[in-house]
Amino acid sequence: MQLRHICEVCGTDAVLDCEAAHAAGWDYPPHMGAFTIVSARTCPNCPIQQTVWWALVIDGFTTDMLTDAQRTTVARILGEPASIAVPETGDENGT
Repeated sequence: MQLRHICEVCGTDAVLDCEAAHAAGWDYPPHMGAFTIVSARTCPNCPIQQTVWWALVIDGFTTDMLTDAQRTTVARILGEPASIAVPETGDENGT
């Protein structure tokens, strides 16, 4: 299944299957964490220290202390995998 992999730090947005994303170094469920659970959603180039997870768990932020972008990330995570699903194109015959 193809899913959007959106880095919460730099904004990189890639459509990959879960195996390819993991092999490329993305921190994304199901290989890293679980869908609907707040954990890092990062590309291979970005640090965990700038994630929502870090802000909440390590820095001790409460949800009212998060930026709008961080709140958007949390909403997307809570809606996974539907919120990152790639729409199917074509009909049942692949056209």
